[in-house]
Amino acid sequence: MNSNLIITLGDELFKALSERTTVRPLTERYPDITIKDSYQISQRMIEKRVASGEHIIGKKIGLTSKAVQNMLGVGEPDFGFLTNTMAYSEGQEMPISEKLIQPRAEGEVAFILKRDLLGPGITAAEVISATECVMPCFEVVDSRVENWQIKIQDTVADNASCGLFVLGDKAVSPRSIDLSTVGMVVEKNGSIISTGAGAAALGSPINCVMWLANTLGEFGIPLKAGEVILSGSLVPLEPVQAGDFMSVSIGGMGRASVRFT
Repeated sequence: MNSNLIITLGDELFKALSERTTVRPLTERYPDITIKDSYQISQRMIEKRVASGEHIIGKKIGLTSKAVQNMLGVGEPDFGFLTNTMAYSEGQEMPISEKLIQPRAEGEVAFILKRDLLGPGITAAEVISATECVMPCFEVVDSRVENWQIKIQDTVADNASCGLFVLGDKAVSPRSIDLSTVGMVVEKNGSIISTGAGAAALGSPINCVMWLANTLGEFGIPLKAGEVILSGSLVPLEPVQAGDFMSVSIGGMGRASVRFT
């Protein structure tokens, strides 16, 4: 895919984000698009967001659980970049009706780093050593591709379907719990809708961060001290709308909750 088309498609997705509209799947219009093309498109989209006044505060791993991979028909993880406008705190209302198009919520573990991680060659022990704390998190993903008709190239180009996220109000050391066996319970409007465990995400959320550090390291991109790293959902995606209230509880880590407006 030539550089002019990459720029055009990145600009198209940025416009869709800004105007809360959708576009036809890229894979439908450009069947030969590669994952490498898609990451270049995503980079153009992020450059436009930064130029508009946003700044990068972290990164996310997507498509880590078999449940989410099966739901979206993809077979490998991807990654995207988090900006300051995506972040919400426990207790804040999240205005999805103003910010998003077709939102879906997922529960996961967020890592806050205290040291840089630059792969390749990063180990699980190094991830734990570089992590200040972990927290329960809701990521509310969104797609600028109409009707979520995505293949992996579509979601990669769309910054891994990033939307918004909320962190819980409790931070714990990753050395104090076994992240591969922690249990997750997700409630929506007072009813339990899903449960999951840490092993659902590549065997452990730690493995997800390790994968991201090593994947980005091949391009010379570090995970930076102070960044928020969203490690991937442990449960299926759940469509949400204004008026819904959701909470996620993780054993030994506390909870995160969010009311959508």
